[in-house]
Amino acid sequence: MTDDVRNIVLGVVAAGISAFIGWMARTSLWRRRLRRKQAFFGLPGNSECLLVVNREAGRDGSVHRFDVFALLELSALVKDCGANAQIIWHDATQQGFGERTEFCVGGPFTNRRTAAHLQSLLPGVLVDTDTEPGPDQGSFVIGTEHYRMDRGTAEYVLLARLTAGEGSRPVFLFCGQRAITNQAATRYLARHHEKLSRKHGRNSFCLLLKVVNSQAYGPDVVEVVADVTRAALSAPPAQRASDGAVS
Repeated sequence: MTDDVRNIVLGVVAAGISAFIGWMARTSLWRRRLRRKQAFFGLPGNSECLLVVNREAGRDGSVHRFDVFALLELSALVKDCGANAQIIWHDATQQGFGERTEFCVGGPFTNRRTAAHLQSLLPGVLVDTDTEPGPDQGSFVIGTEHYRMDRGTAEYVLLARLTAGEGSRPVFLFCGQRAITNQAATRYLARHHEKLSRKHGRNSFCLLLKVVNSQAYGPDVVEVVADVTRAALSAPPAQRASDGAVS
């Protein structure tokens, strides 16, 4: 074997080894990222989860198109984790939480499941569900702050990851003032779940997001107003005083 041939063979072998090492490194990185993603969403491979959907206000048996888009965003996340999803109506869900990951879409006006989660898991959040038009319709009160909707210009949505205890699967809540804000929250989660996982790990959190100029930009322009976890998880002062009086 001449020196030139030997150099060619050694070069091919070195290239093959480098390619194999690179492939192994990329595979290992992909697996680590997948495990972190599965842990954050509570979706190990072949697990089951619930997509709880509301009904469009004023239209029995139908789902708003923006909520359908939200379900598509969530379905892609579930598929990426190697899990399976079951879509169920909000008023057909009669079970506790923690056994399966749950994605709950819609505000308490059109989603009874959301109303139950707000009462049980986020007692510091009050949502105006009055059907009469007015400046406070759909507004949020979180702690001492009041967030009113300016339709099409500035609208709010809560994005929350909630757990009932150690080892329980999370509930992801997308509680928006309008259907388009629900989609905005699911899209924000899909884009930023890695950052949220690094910051919050497997702990509960609640973010208040603002959807900016949805009439022009749809669900794409979203700002984080505040991390309202502490206020949302705490009962309002009036309720704490009432509970203390009863006890």
